[in-house]
Amino acid sequence: MPISGTTDGRPRCVLPFKAAAVEVGMLRHTAARQLATWGMPAVADEAEVIVTELATNVVKHVGDGAAATLVLEWKSDRLRMEVHDRSPALPSARKAECDDECGRGLHLVAGLAADWGVTLTAVGKAVWCEIPLGLGMDCRRIERAVEALERYQRTDGAPGWQGRSRETSLDESAVELIADLLHWTAARGHDPDDFLDRAQMHYEGEADAA
Repeated sequence: MPISGTTDGRPRCVLPFKAAAVEVGMLRHTAARQLATWGMPAVADEAEVIVTELATNVVKHVGDGAAATLVLEWKSDRLRMEVHDRSPALPSARKAECDDECGRGLHLVAGLAADWGVTLTAVGKAVWCEIPLGLGMDCRRIERAVEALERYQRTDGAPGWQGRSRETSLDESAVELIADLLHWTAARGHDPDDFLDRAQMHYEGEADAA
């Protein structure tokens, strides 16, 4: 079950998993859904490859069934991914020959990431990497929208997730928030349709400029 929240104002998602082949596929798909919720479809393919490689390394080098955790963190113009496990053994990107089936994982991660490394933790280690989002102002706007919707969910008296996916819950909260804003404009004597038109024109103007 994803554990979502914010750290220093940055959206963060924690995904515990067991090191097993079947779990790797499920972890990859869960990570992709989280990125879709954050509005990051452009980096989903690279992120899925990296998640697969890092999680598979845990299976191969720490042990089948070992407890591990994937952390996704939105850092302004980069997505940071960390895989934590309980082994202090540090991985290395060894040279892989043309016919090797193994040994290419970290080379692949290094090729896709803007930066990567390994950090020792109190209980083991964390292998991390960061990939650029390349979204500029769109990235910051989407980040602000997600934060606003998460705060809105906590204050509107809604039952939260309860049987709904996080993405569905955010979608429904977006509709409720827009409806509340329209009520607010009407209460101030303005035309809600005029506000919608102005917002649409503002969005289209920024999209054309991008």
